[in-house]
Amino acid sequence: MSKVPLTVRGAEKLRTELQRLKTVDRPKVIEAIAEARAHGDLKENAEYHAAREQQSFIEGRIKEIDGKLSNAQIIDLSTVDAGGKVIFGATVELMDEDTEEEITYQIVGEDEADIKAGLISVNSPIARALIGKMEGDLVQVQVPGGAKNFEIIAVRYE
Repeated sequence: MSKVPLTVRGAEKLRTELQRLKTVDRPKVIEAIAEARAHGDLKENAEYHAAREQQSFIEGRIKEIDGKLSNAQIIDLSTVDAGGKVIFGATVELMDEDTEEEITYQIVGEDEADIKAGLISVNSPIARALIGKMEGDLVQVQVPGGAKNFEIIAVRYE
């Protein structure tokens, strides 16, 4: 399986979620299953079935996060000097050539992406168009609504 890029912040967020699932959520659902079993007949016990479903979700999420972290290539931008080039993890300030609106995005891993927070996936059309470009470059991006033109105003490594 190929390595998946992840920022230091993204990896820490996954580790925190994994820790919570293992130390808080898993014991809580085990307790809920034990309590539901004490109520008797399991065939018609909705609490038991709900708790088992929750346990299944938690165990699946633990396995998923473990897999992501084991295949992660954690990129620490504080150790990278890309010389103004847009790379994974970079924060890029853009100006929309049509509307003259300024937009700021950080290029992150798929699991970290949150467009409302300005975090775009490295696999998104905008990120793919920006990777390798330099400050001052003009970039055309094919989006579902057609072509958009941007100017790269600044590139930061935070």
